Amino acid sequence: MKKKQITALLLSALLIFGCSACAGNTNESSASSETSVSSAEPTPTEEPDVVPEDGMYTAEFKTDSSMFQANEACEGMGTLTVENGEMTFHVSLRSKKILNLYLGTAEDAKQNESEWLQPTTDTVTYKDGTSEEVYGFDIPLKSVDKDFDLALIGTKGTWYDHKVSVRDPQPIVEDTASDAETEVPEDGTYTCNVTLEGGSGRATIESPTELTVADGKMTAEITWSSPNYDYMIVDGEKYLPVNTEGNSVFEIPVAALDTALAVTADTTAMSTPHEIEYTLTFDSASLTA
Repeated sequence: MKKKQITALLLSALLIFGCSACAGNTNESSASSETSVSSAEPTPTEEPDVVPEDGMYTAEFKTDSSMFQANEACEGMGTLTVENGEMTFHVSLRSKKILNLYLGTAEDAKQNESEWLQPTTDTVTYKDGTSEEVYGFDIPLKSVDKDFDLALIGTKGTWYDHKVSVRDPQPIVEDTASDAETEVPEDGTYTCNVTLEGGSGRATIESPTELTVADGKMTAEITWSSPNYDYMIVDGEKYLPVNTEGNSVFEIPVAALDTALAVTADTTAMSTPHEIEYTLTFDSASLTA
């Protein structure tokens, strides 16, 4: 009888111990699960694309290579155009050694020749007044201030991977002349000193020059030191010479006095015609009727 009681007590003890052990394992498993859930890092969300309002901007062209940069005349900058929310970035490079670009990796570029970006021929003017033709590219963008893959191929025929970005876009604000600058003389014919800047520095124009004011609009006669200029461009309009002999003479509009006015003049003196950027400044203090 006593043996049966002892056996029963032992079985009860084992049963209680087994239940306690199971309960302990359950708690540990639960705690471990909670720890696993709480320690899991949240999935990072991709930053939204950044698209400025429609307009034109200057922006920095950032790259991962000193050999792949904007032309020094552009001081690391390019022009960003936003139209209907679509962005295009134009950058002038340092030479004509980069032949094509591709939005993506070098490996993908080899398989997608139809999507290679083709170069434009840009004329850049350096601080010393010299000009040079280089290649530029129009690069479609999805976002500013974000790195993206841009592969390139040069004259050696090899594709290279690069990471680039277009950053810190700043609106291009058209110069607004002051009241003094926009003041137009009374209708009549005047002589006026004019200063030419830009180009190689070899070309000059006659100064003073004749300035005509009619119906409140100013027109200047520009006489070059060479007969090889076949047209000028002012505010997007092309003007042809008004003479057929001697040095090239043009009649062009003058938007304001005492302001550097951007003009383009095409010269045929080189082996191929060459557009050169200049500025003209008309000195109001020198006006003589």
